[in-house]
Amino acid sequence: MTITDVIKTRRNIKFFNPQPISESDLISWLETASYAPNHRLNEPWELLFVGPETRAKLNHKTDFGSAPVIIAVLSKPGATSFERDENVMAVSCFVQNFLIAAHEAGVGVYWASLGASAHNREILDVPQDYDVIGVFAIGYPAEVPTAKPRTSITSKITYLS
Repeated sequence: MTITDVIKTRRNIKFFNPQPISESDLISWLETASYAPNHRLNEPWELLFVGPETRAKLNHKTDFGSAPVIIAVLSKPGATSFERDENVMAVSCFVQNFLIAAHEAGVGVYWASLGASAHNREILDVPQDYDVIGVFAIGYPAEVPTAKPRTSITSKITYLS
């Protein structure tokens, strides 16, 4: 599969098979993700592996689709608001790399924003100055949704003089 195929066929997966994910595979995809662009090579991502007790406290409406692995991805604080924004952008690139690496291996990921709420930040014990980029359910897909139509990119282009 070409990288273009991997990108175009990746989907947000909502339901998973119970088959476990190999920790070595997971670490490999995360290592691959760490090659994301990031200013001054500060690698602003931090990962929280969510265990059963914390997962239950998060009380996700579908229990994360029964995914075997849950991780939260955090962005470190910046010294300035501009640096904070740079960190969030870099961590978003890290996440995209992870999504693509996992998908190439046949593994699906669900990206949930619930970690950003004050209640769930407390459950995850996230330091106040960190950003929660997402809570991710990871596993082999029980079903893969079809692609939804995209807006033509040409309608999003403006040429400046």
